[in-house]
Amino acid sequence: MSSRPGILTIDPILPFMKERLEQFFDLHPYTSLEELKVVAPVIRGITTGGGSGVPAAIMNALPNLEVVSVNGVGTDRIDLQEAKRRNIRVATTQGALTDDVADMAVVLMMTVMRDVVHNDRFVRAGNWPNSPLPLSRSLTKKKAGIAGFGHIGQAIAKRVSAFGMEVAYFNSHAKPETAYRFEPDLKALAEWCNVLILAVSGGPRSANMINGDVLTCLGKNGVLINIARGTVVDEEALLVALKEKRIAGAGLDVFQNEPNINPAFFALPNTVLQAHQASATVETRTAMGNLVVENLIAYFTDGKLLTPVI
Repeated sequence: MSSRPGILTIDPILPFMKERLEQFFDLHPYTSLEELKVVAPVIRGITTGGGSGVPAAIMNALPNLEVVSVNGVGTDRIDLQEAKRRNIRVATTQGALTDDVADMAVVLMMTVMRDVVHNDRFVRAGNWPNSPLPLSRSLTKKKAGIAGFGHIGQAIAKRVSAFGMEVAYFNSHAKPETAYRFEPDLKALAEWCNVLILAVSGGPRSANMINGDVLTCLGKNGVLINIARGTVVDEEALLVALKEKRIAGAGLDVFQNEPNINPAFFALPNTVLQAHQASATVETRTAMGNLVVENLIAYFTDGKLLTPVI
């Protein structure tokens, strides 16, 4: 039997990650719980994505699990309390994807407010010579409300400020180190802003926090941008608000039940939809993949994680 630590790979990993990991570890791609039982005793680490996490059945099947290295920043699909109880360390790729995710929030905001997708279709259909386009909306001097003010939320604030937008944020606690205004009431933030940008963590605490009441506060001229988690939004309430034009539009990178999202979104012209692509650049995915590997190497070398959650 190999003396090298066994690593369970829950999600497929990129070739360069596989090559690096195989220098130090024995890799075991996850296929089923039944097959996992065969190798369970040798599994000491896991690589996974934020969307997959570590299902309870998998964690419970691994008696010698010591560390989980997440390719992403989401830990809402990992039982962190159970991990703490069992002294299982957890790391994410925090910091590696901040800029690209913040950029996507801005891209979605601009695309919705300036009607970029609609205008592109208009030109491609040959309609430009025959009919005028409706005017879009300016970003300058608009108000941006950011829900969730960690690294990504603060990076978004920096970017939208460059457009001359006023910024306020909702968070679990105020950030005294920032000059932006803290708003402890999410409904009040929605009522105040023109664009509500979601950058909160997923999990039970934030589930469906954007409900019908919040969308009503956002109002018929308001825009919703979500680069956080699909679970943060009550999608039925959002679909009603978009269909009945209770809000002006939405730019969405994440959904409930992705990738099999509610097809009702496809028929809505006041939406811009992305396939969870906020961090999907060559540069960021390479940096994330390397950090997943480096966290595992660091842990099994000296017991430390580079970017620990617990």
